[in-house]
Amino acid sequence: MTTTFPSRAVLLGLILGLAACSVPDGPVDVHDPYETRNRKVHEFNKGLDRSVVRPVARAYGTAVPQPVRAGVANFADYLDTPKYILNDVAQGNGRDAVHNVFRFAFNTVFGFGVLDPATEAGLERRSTGFGETLYVWGVPEGAYLEAPVFGPSTERDTAGRIVDIVTNPVSYVLEDEAAAIPIVAGALTGLNARYEFGDTIDSVLYESADSYAQTRSIYLQNRRFELGQETDDFDFDPYEDFE
Repeated sequence: MTTTFPSRAVLLGLILGLAACSVPDGPVDVHDPYETRNRKVHEFNKGLDRSVVRPVARAYGTAVPQPVRAGVANFADYLDTPKYILNDVAQGNGRDAVHNVFRFAFNTVFGFGVLDPATEAGLERRSTGFGETLYVWGVPEGAYLEAPVFGPSTERDTAGRIVDIVTNPVSYVLEDEAAAIPIVAGALTGLNARYEFGDTIDSVLYESADSYAQTRSIYLQNRRFELGQETDDFDFDPYEDFE
């Protein structure tokens, strides 16, 4: 079965829907008008992590050798690279678009999509998404959201995630059962991250006085750092625990 690329009207509708993003009345570090609902979702996600995600991640990390897990993560990133290129173009970032085109070609020819010789050749990973594109276009961050299963986000990044899913060129090349490959690769990459950073994640979720507030703070600081926004108000290095 052949899948058709979503119409411009659908994408325009998603983008225009961002006009409804909640905007605070004044400058605030955290805009969370949906906190009551978010906390309920957070408790659901904690329960899911405790009963399913954490034990499965530990089993995956223990049973599967690290080089294989790294290969799966490389493959997931490889499948996402066309999406990066589309967003680079949409952001007017020609340098990163060309960089990612060469990275994709290099890893196709020399890495078979599983290895990552491009990084060693100086073509390091430069990921992006439609959430970042919306930021470049001037769309406000909106309210903080925590989504079931997917975890912390914002209104802007939630809309960006939806657009990324429906516009990733790879999903229109693969058909039938093969269309699930990017989803499976992404899920396994998530399990690998949960395994490798297990102690840090456990400390946030299960040892914090308020795991919801801690998760929200870390996510917003990390995301704003990625986008190059000013983070001087936060005395926190989002990558400190992952070095």
